[in-house]
Amino acid sequence: MRCGSIARSIRPLTDREIAGCFNSTLGEVYRVRLIGGGTEPLYQPPAAAAADSVSTVEAWAIIRYTRDYPLSVLHELAHWCLAGRRRRSQLDYGYWYTPPPRAAEQQLAFLAVEERVQAVELLLAEECGLRFRVSVDDVGGCQVLERDFAQRVAARSEQLRSGSLPARARQLLNLFSGFRAVSGLRTFSGLRATV
Repeated sequence: MRCGSIARSIRPLTDREIAGCFNSTLGEVYRVRLIGGGTEPLYQPPAAAAADSVSTVEAWAIIRYTRDYPLSVLHELAHWCLAGRRRRSQLDYGYWYTPPPRAAEQQLAFLAVEERVQAVELLLAEECGLRFRVSVDDVGGCQVLERDFAQRVAARSEQLRSGSLPARARQLLNLFSGFRAVSGLRTFSGLRATV
């Protein structure tokens, strides 16, 4: 593959490349399928996925990501990397979602969950050559809150990078690094969370 012309001739991976790479390797191992084109992201555990299927083959979990957005793929994969066995048995990992605007307590609870997820997403984005930007998921959000959150995500990603990265996240980083090497694509280095 030839490199594109983004940030010093580094072409980021597309959602299809990310999903195809995952589906043909770790997806096979863990019996999970990444599927794009969704209006909203959604994780379906094997039992819920089987209820939606006419197949009699043992069900696989399904991770649906939003439309064709590469960062949506990575965000959903970050959730999957961090979810334990119990969470992976529940629809959307058993998380609640309250759309904005949220009460201050709800927003802080949301950010507490998202900090680690977005820290993993930041590392995955770096490896895939994508520019990462934190999301506080609050359209009318406070700039100070967003900057503070971006700093916390960056600090958490450095902690993870230095050794506390969950096994599935490490597997994904190695997978994407290998894909980029085989494809002749370089990775971004030094990208950090931005506001």
